Amino acid sequence: MTVDDDPGVSRAVARDLRRRYGEQRRIVRAESGEAALDALREMRLRGDEVAVIVADYRMPAMNGIEFLERAIELYPLARRVLLTAYADTGAAIDAINVVDLDHYLLKPWDPPEEKLYPVLDGLLSQWEAEDRRPVRVTKVIGHRWSARSSGVREFLARNQVAYRWYDSEEPDGLRLLAAAGSNGLRLPVVITPDAEVLVEPADAELAGKVGLATIPAQDFYDLVVIGGGPAGLGAAVYGASEGLRTVLVERTATGGQAGQSSRIENYLGFPNGVSGAQLTERARLQASKFGAEVLTTREVTGLEVNGSGRTVRFSDGTAVGAHTVILATGVSYRQLAAPGLAELTGSGVYYGSALTEAANCKDQDIYIVGGANSAGQAAVFLARHARSVTLLVRGQSLERSMSYYLIQQIENVPQISVRTCTEIIAAHGSGHLESLTLRDTSTGATETAGAQWLFVFIGAAPLTDWLDGVVVRDEHGFVVAGPDLAGPGQRPPGWELDRPPYHLETSVPGVFVAGDARADSAKRVASAVGEGAMAVLLVHRYLEKL
Repeated sequence: MTVDDDPGVSRAVARDLRRRYGEQRRIVRAESGEAALDALREMRLRGDEVAVIVADYRMPAMNGIEFLERAIELYPLARRVLLTAYADTGAAIDAINVVDLDHYLLKPWDPPEEKLYPVLDGLLSQWEAEDRRPVRVTKVIGHRWSARSSGVREFLARNQVAYRWYDSEEPDGLRLLAAAGSNGLRLPVVITPDAEVLVEPADAELAGKVGLATIPAQDFYDLVVIGGGPAGLGAAVYGASEGLRTVLVERTATGGQAGQSSRIENYLGFPNGVSGAQLTERARLQASKFGAEVLTTREVTGLEVNGSGRTVRFSDGTAVGAHTVILATGVSYRQLAAPGLAELTGSGVYYGSALTEAANCKDQDIYIVGGANSAGQAAVFLARHARSVTLLVRGQSLERSMSYYLIQQIENVPQISVRTCTEIIAAHGSGHLESLTLRDTSTGATETAGAQWLFVFIGAAPLTDWLDGVVVRDEHGFVVAGPDLAGPGQRPPGWELDRPPYHLETSVPGVFVAGDARADSAKRVASAVGEGAMAVLLVHRYLEKL
């Protein structure tokens, strides 16, 4: 499908497309966004598939971005290309965030053999490789301000499980509750694609019913990776691709904090940025392709040394053994201690991006706590539809903790305001967040602000309490490794091998750490992935000497 309001350009695009693809594909041409949408609706009714949509940016009544936003509803899997003039490249870059644009092309695109066909060839190959069979959808019926309803939606979304949300107070939700035989007193209610009804399901129960792997296929592996963030996924990809029997264990969903990011723009190889969910899903598929097992909803509670083996124990009493272990547990956001916040968590107060709630924030006033990249990315993302976004920062500026490119973006979004030297001292609401009490840390002055939405991105608490007494950690709980244990070339106390620990090796031989859980790590996606890969290299070195 190609749409351009200039008849000459429209004919030229269609001509070039037919010359290359006309024998295998039908090329549909339209000269306005409305005409193109009408054609797409007809094709949808006929059951036709649309592989690529090419739209001009500058069109009257409905520009190319607005058209693509509506076209996504009809053909969400179609690849999207925007035609722009050089002066419109800024709008094209914005479209990457708004409609998840696959590519933008500058006019003129001559010669098409160099500037048009290679791009479309790649997009068509991606589209053909995708599984486009109808998706069996899980139904979730819950209340807007129910913490567990929000948790179920977030769990499904982060694990890439297709679901449809129904408000328990709306007619469709009430009909589903009646059909499920539930009176709606206990929410959420989940109806699986097999029509099984789950009432207030725990994550582990839900995972087992929607097709997620939760039980290891073997009792013993070469490598157990604990944690499914960038470091863990990187380790799983490299471990499995190099022939190690590898299992990755994740307690909630792969991706970690990075997987919740609306847009990562400083990761190598993605000049236009990539969402955390997209990056995570690609990495998970890559690990699975090489043969790594990926388990979800498995909480690790213990690590034991049994001769040359290492035993990982789970909260349900089961265990799995391995020659080596990579700790990639990452970090979690620290909890705010202000009165009222704990009671309202999940009911207007959210830790992390909670992207599933973004649609409900349209035309609302949103508050975000945090001064690092994750907070900045969320502010830019939520500002697209919110009436206002207020970024609350305890420090005196953003420069110490946020990347320069994000600070520049925030300065150019009029809906975002930054309040430095500000902290929350109380939250108020009956059933859901209604207001916040703020304090200026420089003057001590307080004020109350109306608020229904608060997203918190503060600090980094390592998820390593279960390792107490097993491996050496610093005073903050981060795992100490390599030369930091005793100095370069030295062996730490209690170390039994005749060599010093490898660079990422912990105080337990054969147990390595990678990513944010490591003491003094860089706390960036690229460095976490790199450490995951490096840890596998050291695993091989360790196994060679067993």
